[in-house]
Parts: sequence; C-alpha cells; structure tokens
Amino acid sequence: MNNYLLRTAVWNLAANDRFPGGAGDGIQPDDPQAARQALGLAHLDADLVTLVEVFPITHIERLRDLLAEKNLTYEITILPQPESHLHIGFLHKPWFTVENPRFIPGSEGTYAGGRQALAIDVTAGPRLTAVVIGVHLESGRDKPDQDRRDSQCRVIGDWIAALRQIPGYKRRPIILMGDFNMIPGQDVSNFHLLGADDEMNFVSSWDLQDRWSHILESGRANLLDGFAVSGPPSARYVQGSLRLFPMHWAMKMGRSKFRAEVSDHLPFTASFRVF
Repeated sequence: MNNYLLRTAVWNLAANDRFPGGAGDGIQPDDPQAARQALGLAHLDADLVTLVEVFPITHIERLRDLLAEKNLTYEITILPQPESHLHIGFLHKPWFTVENPRFIPGSEGTYAGGRQALAIDVTAGPRLTAVVIGVHLESGRDKPDQDRRDSQCRVIGDWIAALRQIPGYKRRPIILMGDFNMIPGQDVSNFHLLGADDEMNFVSSWDLQDRWSHILESGRANLLDGFAVSGPPSARYVQGSLRLFPMHWAMKMGRSKFRAEVSDHLPFTASFRVF
C-alpha cells in the first residue's frame, strides 16, 4: 500500500490537437504520443491520477492498456463531458475504492462548450475517505477569460461549501486538482471564488510559487495547473509533499522536445496518509 500513503497526481495530456488548440482527432491509439504518455505515467507510478484533456475519451483506455503491458494495473473512472470534446478522467490502482462519479452541475459557468468539474468519492483503508474534484477551467489571460473563470469558480466554490454541510461529508478531505488556467498572484478573483471563503488551501500557490507547469511555444513557462486541499489543511495531507514531477527529465528530454512529443504540461504529485 505504498507505505500507507495514497500518492495522487494530476496531468494535462494536451490532447486538443495540438497547439494552440482545436478539436481535430485527439491522440489516436497508434500515435507515438500515446506510448510516450504511457511511459511518462509509468515513471510517475501514482496510485490515483487525475487526467485532463482526455480526447478522444477512449484514449484513457489506451493508456490503461499500455500501462498493463508495463505490469502496472489501473482501473478507469470517467464520464463523457456534456458539452466539450475534452474530458476529465481518473486512473486508479485497484487497492482502494473509487465511487460515485458526478459532474458539478453548472460548473462550465458562462463558458459555452466548457468543461464541467468531475467529482469522485475515494476510500483507502479504514480511515481515509475523501472527495477528489478534477477541473479544467477556461484558458486565456484577457478580462473576458477571467470573467468566465470567475463564473466557473463561483459554482465550484459554492458546491464545495454546500458539500461540507452534508452529514457524512463534513470531515472528509476535499482534494481539488487540475488545469486551473490561473496564475497565482494574478487571477485573484478566480482563486477567491474557487476557495469559497477559505474552504480550500491552495498549496500549489505556496509550495510551487517559484515553479512552472505549463510550457509555452516561446520556451517560457508558468504555473497554470493547481492543487488544493480543504482548509485548514487536512491532517491526511502530507505537508510539503506536493511536487512538480520532472517527467521531461525522467524521459531524458528538454522541455521543448517534451512539449512537442508528449505534453505541454508537467504533472504534480502529492501524498495523503491512509492510516
């Protein structure tokens, strides 16, 4: 059981054909990008992986099958997005339980064709029960983009606040992760609304504030991906465990080659105590 820790991860697969974006066909089974992503996930070897930009939706099955060839067994939890071709899904090892996948209603906000946040209930061992929420918010740095993110963050933040009032959920850790498309220190209103009056502690904004996760074509990079736990930080979260996983180094690539051949995002990892 991984030394009684649940090791989580989040990764944007950059399946939106390709950069700077568009529908296209996504990552096909015979695309070398699929094999490279499976290799990256094998290096990651996390117990629970939140995947963003799963496209086509069957791509997550291809990744599972390729990982099985590497003797890594994963199960899949995913729901097709109501309006978007880009999906959010979970790969998880079979030693713990993932149940009750559901979208947060209206969490696409005012973003027509946007992605709804996807929540699951996770049970690991006799004492760890948590809610994991995968998000993929509106991108863009202009005011209209920020306003659309505000509308999404408001719905998700309100949903989290309401969930914590439901018997059986009041003391459960809530883990929020995904491609926030928000930069710490810049998108203040987005963070405020998503945090729902200090409901969430954005550990990525503090522990990773000098790091980057999104690789731009120009070679520059910034911290767009995010990770938060219910605040004050859950006793189950291992303080300081949030890390940017240098998958490009593990695959012996510079970040420009990694961007071109694997993804324009690097994953995060973080650990939670099971006992």
